[in-house]
Amino acid sequence: MTGADSAGKRRRGSLAALPPRAVGALRAILFAIALAPLARLVIGGSLGKLGANPVELIQRSTGTWALAFVMVTLSVTPLRRLTGWNWLLRVRRMLGLYAFFYGVLHFTSYVWLDQFFDVMAIAKDVLKRPFITIGFAVFLMMIPLAVTSTDAMVRRLGAKNWIALHRLVYVLAISAVIHYWWLVKRDITQPAIYALILALLLGYRAVAAAGRRTGKRPA
Repeated sequence: MTGADSAGKRRRGSLAALPPRAVGALRAILFAIALAPLARLVIGGSLGKLGANPVELIQRSTGTWALAFVMVTLSVTPLRRLTGWNWLLRVRRMLGLYAFFYGVLHFTSYVWLDQFFDVMAIAKDVLKRPFITIGFAVFLMMIPLAVTSTDAMVRRLGAKNWIALHRLVYVLAISAVIHYWWLVKRDITQPAIYALILALLLGYRAVAAAGRRTGKRPA
């Protein structure tokens, strides 16, 4: 082993064994950063700087950030395996809950600001507009994942059942990308980027699963 390889291995080992205090500080930083999109909307709304259609801006922003946090959460496992940064597992739950948080804001902005809690209008929208239908399904899928995210629920369900339930996140992520794609009628650049990211994340998992069956690790 060369000196560079040895130094690189020591660096990865130190990052994998990040001390609890450093992990706590990192979680606090990520917590604050994750609230920044909401703070931007609140400040912009209070100053009247959300554009000509503030409701649409709020819906698009909260929905995009919900999808972004889903992707970041799915990135934790491959990034941890590729880098050896096991401390990433300590922030994955928080990232997933932020995906749910922005999903709730996205759903609430639709029900409240767009439909004014008109149940009949919402029902017609869900039945007639495919992107609303799949978006509603995505939100429903988020609920059991968020509710069962605690250590207590892992123990209550059992690790095997908990893992099986949380594989729903893959269906959720695919459905969320489709929801975004169908929502955007002209410029599909952003949903296409999310689709590519998701394909890479799911592709890595497929290769890793195949490697486990054959006894090989993914490159």
